[in-house]
Amino acid sequence: MPHHLQVRALSFACSCAILGFTSQGQASGFAIPELSIAGIGISNALVANPEEIGAFAYNPAAMAFHQGSSINLAAIGVAPDLSVKTSSGSHDSRNKDVVGIPSFFGALRIADNWTLGLGVGAPFGLETKWRLGTFPTLSTPQTSAAHPTKSKLDMLAITPTVAYRINDNAAISAGVDYYQAIDLNFNTEAIDIKGDGDGWGWNLGFLYDLDRISFGVSYRGASELNVEGKFQAFGEAFGPANGVPIPAKANLNLPWRLQAGARYEATDRLALEFDITRTGWSEFKQIRVRADGGGLLTTSTNKWDDANAYRLGLSYQLTPKTLLRFGYTYDKTGQGKDHFSARIPDADRQLFSLGVGHNLGDGWGLDAGYMYVLFDDRNYNSSVPFGTYGSDPNGTAAYNGKYEAHVHLFGLGVTKSFL
Repeated sequence: MPHHLQVRALSFACSCAILGFTSQGQASGFAIPELSIAGIGISNALVANPEEIGAFAYNPAAMAFHQGSSINLAAIGVAPDLSVKTSSGSHDSRNKDVVGIPSFFGALRIADNWTLGLGVGAPFGLETKWRLGTFPTLSTPQTSAAHPTKSKLDMLAITPTVAYRINDNAAISAGVDYYQAIDLNFNTEAIDIKGDGDGWGWNLGFLYDLDRISFGVSYRGASELNVEGKFQAFGEAFGPANGVPIPAKANLNLPWRLQAGARYEATDRLALEFDITRTGWSEFKQIRVRADGGGLLTTSTNKWDDANAYRLGLSYQLTPKTLLRFGYTYDKTGQGKDHFSARIPDADRQLFSLGVGHNLGDGWGLDAGYMYVLFDDRNYNSSVPFGTYGSDPNGTAAYNGKYEAHVHLFGLGVTKSFL
């Protein structure tokens, strides 16, 4: 293969790899908002809750309303079901049956008005697998290098925070967010891609409690991950580059997230909370892939929009030691039609959830939760032929089809308070 064609092929490989970041998540895009078991049970409507230890991960300012220190450990299981019907038939994404997500939050009271917090979780992630032949336009020998097969992102976020109790009614918090992309694996039929990277962000929180009414706001800033990896292309068409790892770099922009809500204790047993979450997917504009030496290989444009999720949570104190939780969310997608991708067949969705918290005594608590995520069917039908945007199949007729998905989430957690 001539050298200039090798460069174009390798540029295309890098483009497909980095586009793989945007696969199916449990919120719009590739975000995962379930940060605690209490959050699963109440559909993540916890930003204005001054009572739940599970609310700390959503709004660290809530730490200041608790007298002692605490630890919250949880394990979340995600069981996705994703399929598409194209002109070649019906195809299932061959995901693992269950994907595990860890969650931890610890709060340390260091003074009357000061509390330190540390959160560890996975606020972003994805995994999809498509067989060759799922998208017929990309299944010929000439186009199979554009056919997405495996897309995977395992990410860990470490969030140290500090909360300050201003007075009896108000508290604020501030912290930093460190994101580590641990395992990135985004392949096509002829290309294997692996990499990792990291980046920094920041967060602020505010909580105001007035007896039976409380208000909360939490903001996490956008972040840019610096990604480095190896890109390998296979096949005789790639000439001397066949099977040779090629170092490359790219930047991935994570969105900002703003959540605001109000909670009302209607009775001594019943409390309601309504939250709105706005996710800044407009940060995900353009990805530039560069060779290790700095030369620009390819550019990919993603025209996403900021999107809202509307959350309603209800908690009921069944007994002095047992709390029931219920929740509902309507979550809008930020992905429009212009750059639709089978690596992220995103759609508007509804979240239905329930959970229970039980006080075991001596500072110990047990939480369990379940959530069902129902995606709207997405009938994607583009008249833009593949090749219009160069090697990028996003937003073209290559991905035409009817996409259906639903997800089951379930989790178990334990809390320990130290007074």
